[in-house]
Amino acid sequence: MSGNKNLTRAQFDEVMVPNYAPSAVIPVKGEGSRVWDQEGKEFIDFAGGIAVNCLGHCHPALTGALQEQGNKLWHLANVMTNEPALELATRLTSSTFAEKVYFANSGAEANEAALKLARRYALDKFGAEKDQIIAFDKAFHGRTFFTVSVGGQAAYSDGFGPKPQSITHLPFNDVAALEAAISDNTCAIMLEPLQGEGGIIDADPEFLKAVRSLADKHNALVIFDEVQTGVGRTGELFAYMSTDVVPDILTSAKALGGGFPIAAMLTTTEIAKHLKIGTHGSTYGGNPLACAVGNAVLEVVNNEETLAGVKQREQMFRDGLTKINDKYDVFSEVRGKGLLIGAVLNSKFEGRARDFLVASVGEGLMSLIAGANVVRFTPSLVIPEADIKEGLERFERAVAKVVAG
Repeated sequence: MSGNKNLTRAQFDEVMVPNYAPSAVIPVKGEGSRVWDQEGKEFIDFAGGIAVNCLGHCHPALTGALQEQGNKLWHLANVMTNEPALELATRLTSSTFAEKVYFANSGAEANEAALKLARRYALDKFGAEKDQIIAFDKAFHGRTFFTVSVGGQAAYSDGFGPKPQSITHLPFNDVAALEAAISDNTCAIMLEPLQGEGGIIDADPEFLKAVRSLADKHNALVIFDEVQTGVGRTGELFAYMSTDVVPDILTSAKALGGGFPIAAMLTTTEIAKHLKIGTHGSTYGGNPLACAVGNAVLEVVNNEETLAGVKQREQMFRDGLTKINDKYDVFSEVRGKGLLIGAVLNSKFEGRARDFLVASVGEGLMSLIAGANVVRFTPSLVIPEADIKEGLERFERAVAKVVAG
């Protein structure tokens, strides 16, 4: 398998906006949890397209759904609905707390819709002064101007002029700070039940309970951003299902399409009615191609066997990483849930997560980072155990190289 040798990494710098600095590797084919580049070199994929390729590459259920729908109907304007969208919305509502679904193309768009809905709900029910959104440091909610302002990473939101107002950022898992900041002017609290980009940081159960009870006390909505944690990633269909808390609005994307762009905002009938005709929209949201793939994803992921398999695979990763660490002493802890795993570097290797990522590529392994101190793994939920074993062996060789300098 070789690629088109006329298309090179150097061309990226000529024709692409320089907001990315991609690796020199150009993948041309993927199958399961393995990927091949232009030179035919094989990689094991522990990155999963950043928690997107939940069934690996070219899963027959997904390619089949795409080809079948591709020969039927691709796109309609939203003046009409379509069968795949109706089926997917029905699946999502019957599997979750939600009663209503809005479809979009990306996590940022689902979060944008959630934030606009929360503001509109508060305006309609309580008045214009109820507009405060509480969010958390290190959170990531997308790259639109509203979502990047709500996300808790100034590096992503500064430098684009005046930001949307009435957004308060607090330390994650800090109940006292939340109690001090919330008021009757708060319209929503937005959080990831397990922070992804911020470093794989789990929400404490007591903190989540405080979020829910304080929101109820002040008539605010709870928005769970499950773009990264949703669709089986933590071993539940959605991460909220393993907590004592049910959100008012939940967002999903990434794994929902297994690599095909689709997103969803889920909520209740009572809240949804405030996005009445004309208040929000999306040209491609709910298009038949994306929804057909989404249905195929849920068909495979939302069953006991797949979800139990995620937890078994998590244990394999934890055991393997512990074994590597016993030998090389590079991690202070391994954290996360299911197949959203973060290996946190200890003080000797502080700030060097990217070195481990680069060394891994050299050994034929694709991985991720979550900040400068965390090596992140978000492989396929159905990655074969043999690929986990081989991938961890490659990662061990990469760790050995970094340690050896």
